[in-house]
Amino acid sequence: MDKDSLGELVHDMNILTVIASDSYSQFVTDLQKDIKDNLYDRPTKATREYFFGKTVDTEEGPRTITDKEASDILFYLIKSDYIDNEFEVTDKYHKDLENNELLPVPEDLKEIQEGIHYLVQAIFDESALDKMIKNDHETKLTENELNDNFYKKEFQNLWNLINNKYSYKVKFDSEELVDKAIKYIDDNLKVSKLQYTISQGIQHEKLDEHSFDRLDSFEVLETKTQVLDHASISQVEYDLVGKISEETVLTRGTIVKILKGIEERTFQMFKDNPEEFITKVTKLINSQKATMVVDHISYNRTENKYDSSIFTAGSKNKNIKNALKTNKHIQDYVFVDGISEDSIESRFAKSIDKADEVVVYAKLPKGFAIPTPVGNYTPDWAIAFKEGAVKHIYFIAETKGSLDSMELRNIEKAKIDCAKSLFNNISTTNLRYDHVTDYHSLLNIVK
Repeated sequence: MDKDSLGELVHDMNILTVIASDSYSQFVTDLQKDIKDNLYDRPTKATREYFFGKTVDTEEGPRTITDKEASDILFYLIKSDYIDNEFEVTDKYHKDLENNELLPVPEDLKEIQEGIHYLVQAIFDESALDKMIKNDHETKLTENELNDNFYKKEFQNLWNLINNKYSYKVKFDSEELVDKAIKYIDDNLKVSKLQYTISQGIQHEKLDEHSFDRLDSFEVLETKTQVLDHASISQVEYDLVGKISEETVLTRGTIVKILKGIEERTFQMFKDNPEEFITKVTKLINSQKATMVVDHISYNRTENKYDSSIFTAGSKNKNIKNALKTNKHIQDYVFVDGISEDSIESRFAKSIDKADEVVVYAKLPKGFAIPTPVGNYTPDWAIAFKEGAVKHIYFIAETKGSLDSMELRNIEKAKIDCAKSLFNNISTTNLRYDHVTDYHSLLNIVK
């Protein structure tokens, strides 16, 4: 099975498996202590040094994060607004983690993506280390094959409506993008100036064995914070146009037009903090690009179709305690996204499995991917209702924590809007696509 069939599943990583002769809980406790000792360099900040040299598990076995990978991880976290200027994990990371909406890492980091997020979470949650260790004696799901629900006529009708593969075309005026990007950057770009702080302190004369644990062995007498002079960073060379062009997938000529068009005061922010300027300008351009493609995209059906094997790919040897036993799903067990038993998807799955109006449903796998100009997109659910019970008997659902478009990232919203465009083109009066927060909001649409 190749990437075309599995998509992001190609990059799924194994969890460290241990077989311990001692008590498993004691073994894990000791192992976690060793890991925490290794993480102790910068336990509260997501710096390049924090990631460099750490070992994470991959399909090929343990892997040590290189210096370049550590820098790429840091750039990803900054670009995604997952860390602030002090390298502290932001509320945005916590929110995206809770809603299972973490932005994908760059392609070069896909192999260690899961390990990266375990390390980030270990900064604020020591229990995140539990996820890096698995008890080999736990019950595993050896198979999760398609059951009789898959072959029901209701699901077969739905599957035949949506299992075609599509290509897309986007035509929009690049000058329109340039104009919108210029205004958006001028209105929204904020770059912090590089600062440094000088602290003066003394060590207490009387210390005991607990002083260092309490972090009170030193007393700060005075601090002085100053802005770093432009001249101090002027020796560093940056490929400003090239880096933004690479991250936005736009030509260098288009980027030059945008940078020439922004106000002088805006462009001067580059001198204050070049790295942050590049990161934030890239994000603002991509945001405008995402809003534009929806109005100019068209989909064409190809001759290829998705095979039913995408539902069972990668479903073996998963921990059964992470699965929901179902009655109406096309497999006996469904694995939902989210880190808690009370996640949005978990609650949604439990609701539709008990709903009298629902005949059959499927959790759509990553292998079911809708191409968009801002990345592939996979809806969450395909649901078939009882005929006569609702006005739209077939529904493709995206479960989100909020329906407020202002709270959805522009890129994420663009993917959802592209999916709407696709399904609106192929839909009949019986098929509907939308994003919902829970089963009750879904019923408000289909009833």
